[in-house]
Amino acid sequence: MNKDTYKVTGLMSGTSLDGVDIAFCTFTLKDGKWHYIIEKTETVTYPEEWRNRLSKLENESALEFAKTDADYGQFLGMITKKFHLEHNLKPDFVASHGHTIFHQPDRRFTSQIGKGSAIAAETGLPVVCDFRSPDVALGGEGAPLVPIGDKLLFGNYACCLNLGGFANVSFEKSGNRIAFDICPVNIVLNYLASFMYKAYDENGNSARNGILHQPLLKALDNLEFYRKIPPKSLGKEWVLLEVHPVLQQFDIPVEDKLRTFSEHIAGQVADVVNIENLSDILITGGGAFNSFLIERIRERTQLNLVLPNPLIINFKEALVFAFLGVLRWRKEVNCLRSCTGASYDNIGGAIYRIFSER
Repeated sequence: MNKDTYKVTGLMSGTSLDGVDIAFCTFTLKDGKWHYIIEKTETVTYPEEWRNRLSKLENESALEFAKTDADYGQFLGMITKKFHLEHNLKPDFVASHGHTIFHQPDRRFTSQIGKGSAIAAETGLPVVCDFRSPDVALGGEGAPLVPIGDKLLFGNYACCLNLGGFANVSFEKSGNRIAFDICPVNIVLNYLASFMYKAYDENGNSARNGILHQPLLKALDNLEFYRKIPPKSLGKEWVLLEVHPVLQQFDIPVEDKLRTFSEHIAGQVADVVNIENLSDILITGGGAFNSFLIERIRERTQLNLVLPNPLIINFKEALVFAFLGVLRWRKEVNCLRSCTGASYDNIGGAIYRIFSER
């Protein structure tokens, strides 16, 4: 029997490898509408060992991949258990996105590591995970998954724009929720900042001091992905194969590359929201704190951009994956074919339960 209130801990790790976002949330169904409260949050910064291990895993052996999958699940379970104990939290279950290593829906596979069984064993709680695989098996992109949360939790905004490792957008059109990845954001900006021995370009200050390089901008804008019709999604492999070689073609200062790539992001975002004439755009994700990038998007769109409080900016994705877990728990659709291109709407997520005497 489904109930009306759920307490869930959501876990989110993005491609930019900033850390694991943990959000303990309460969801209540009242008068046919879902309401949420983000009760407690924490971002656990990756130790250097884990940052290195995750960033290199796609090139390791199958044995190392399997071991890291299990070890990472144990790591997620340990930090989640610690979070619960420190704040005296008692969730109904944990919903974990995992960390994406491979995402190649055109070849019918996607991989988010962090074994649900290991998380369940560490926390002693049921775990919902592996949200993307069913959609990919149905011919979909397996992404983006957040739009069902945008629709049911943030439906008062005409558009939701996330500026994380990648930019993705979600909005209503002709009675359907439409969503897709737009372009890389922090996965590239952080990569460029690393050449200045920085984890990221704070406030976009280095980009602001750079010079726009038109030939590089043109080369980036001409990448084939931008001519594809949605649904479409991006992964790290595409960045390594398509974007890095373009950046390496031009022997210019890293500040100029940051400036130019920021303009590339702003232009690609503008191309989408201007064509769709979207306003009241809710912006979340780490890129929302990049003041130079936001300035460039404002300049290129001249639409109403809404920057919510930092709690929503930082933890919206962890919140939504907790909500996806609720929908899975209730056996309700949590993945929309209009967003992913799958053969039909579906219910994503595997559930792990560990029964013990502890």
